[in-house]
Amino acid sequence: MPSPDPIEKLRQRLVERVRGVFNDTASGQEPVPISDEALFERDSPIRMVHADIVGMMVGGIRALLLQMLHPEALQGVLDHSNFREDMHGRLRRTARFIAVTTFGHRDDAQKAIERVNRIHAKVTGALPDGSLYSATNPRTLAWVHVTEASSFLAGYKRHVHPYMPGHQQDEYYRQFALVARALGADPVPESRNDAEELFREMRADLRTSAEAREVAQLVLTQRSPGTPPGLQALLGADAVEMLPAFARPMLGLNRPGIGALPARAATWGMGKTLRWAFRQK
Repeated sequence: MPSPDPIEKLRQRLVERVRGVFNDTASGQEPVPISDEALFERDSPIRMVHADIVGMMVGGIRALLLQMLHPEALQGVLDHSNFREDMHGRLRRTARFIAVTTFGHRDDAQKAIERVNRIHAKVTGALPDGSLYSATNPRTLAWVHVTEASSFLAGYKRHVHPYMPGHQQDEYYRQFALVARALGADPVPESRNDAEELFREMRADLRTSAEAREVAQLVLTQRSPGTPPGLQALLGADAVEMLPAFARPMLGLNRPGIGALPARAATWGMGKTLRWAFRQK
């Protein structure tokens, strides 16, 4: 019997390690099975974008940093999350929700959406100025959505497909809008122009704060269990480089400048390796 191909063994180990980062393997959680009866067709823009691990990781960090500039989104995290002790768990749950609603069976996607809506209904409180907030606020949900959609797409274009056709980008927004509306977001962009317009409009809602800067530092420095040393710094530097110019000073961050070039090269190489491991094009 021939011995296992060492290259194939390496590939399998890499796949298992990555899956261990994104799934709670200690409790027996398995990766989300890809279904032909998902909300979205195979090879559609949303499934192409959300399939790239590095683009999604960098985009996810960028989105979370931007979300913390919204007072209501930030306060919900401060009041109803143990992010300081379990940042990785929070990010892993978000990643799994994206995976289920993008690739899983449509019935499982609907259940995941309903579960998040039930959680959001319980997330209420008061801002420092005494005004009330709720995680079901359509406008707050719109900010969370537009930061995620624009960041995931930016990560994909940066690391996979810089010349992604405009009509595919617009279709990505139209597809992702289906999930956003089911979560109660309003308004929801359905094109690049819609997203840019909403982003400009909602800048007036954003605020800088010591708490936002604290969360930003935790996001950029807290290493997830199983993540190779140095990886978080590389992903974080790339995400900070991708932030809009107005956001960095609000979060107490500096543009990496020439120091971002090694990080970008390293994340590009890592993305190529992971696409090989998962046998993506």
